[in-house]
Amino acid sequence: MPELPEVETIRRTLAPHILGQTIKKVRVVWPGAFVLPAKMTPARALRGRAVVSLNRRGKYLLLGLDDGSTIVAHFRMTGSFVFYPRPRAGSKHTHVIISLTAGQLHYTDQRKFGRLQFVPAGELAALACLNKLGPEPIAEDFDLEYFAKKLDNKKSAIKAALLDQTIICGLGNIYADEALFRAGILPFRPAGSLKLSELFLLYDAVRVTLREGIESGGTTFRDYKDADGHSGSFQNRLRVYGRGGLPCLNCGRALTKIKVSGRASVYCADCQH
Repeated sequence: MPELPEVETIRRTLAPHILGQTIKKVRVVWPGAFVLPAKMTPARALRGRAVVSLNRRGKYLLLGLDDGSTIVAHFRMTGSFVFYPRPRAGSKHTHVIISLTAGQLHYTDQRKFGRLQFVPAGELAALACLNKLGPEPIAEDFDLEYFAKKLDNKKSAIKAALLDQTIICGLGNIYADEALFRAGILPFRPAGSLKLSELFLLYDAVRVTLREGIESGGTTFRDYKDADGHSGSFQNRLRVYGRGGLPCLNCGRALTKIKVSGRASVYCADCQH
């Protein structure tokens, strides 16, 4: 958390508030939250710059500035952006406050695993965390032929393959479990063992599940909120994730919870094969 639907929801709700606005002041409450090149301060990097674009790449949010530089946000487990139309004091988990022409952008992170990174103009293409990412699973260039080729003869569990950001980007534990259930595929099966018909079902399930997640504004269990401070609702549509031991909503059998490649996974032994 946040995964692709949550980051996309933050992007969509944040864009109307900050695009075209100029950064007036930056206050870094916890220095570890903001990564900058050596000898560069947040004020020097950002003050006077206008926000001209807001894009997403996998689980990363990219704020493009008018001088060609970029703020790359990786929220990891509990990070998020919240926009306030009027200046206000941050909470105990607010680590960066960016004052704009009108309003403030707060970066909050309860667990302190996320980061904002300032990338100077011309250096974004060389950023390792971005250039190694696979295609966007809801984009046109993610097709069944590519998916099948990447999984062909792969011995690792299909759940692990879905979480591999170099194969496809943006999927995390929640949407991987839900997509596998929708496709009727066990999470621990070797990826290379899937037949073409199963690959098609999984390919479609990944895309449909992610789109439903976006339509629902993401999944909120505790702290995730969009840029307007609203919770998501996809948690109300979860079929397996977080429901280990509870009855399957399809067949009634108790759902099984195990670890696959070190990650908690929930599945139905009757509905998934």
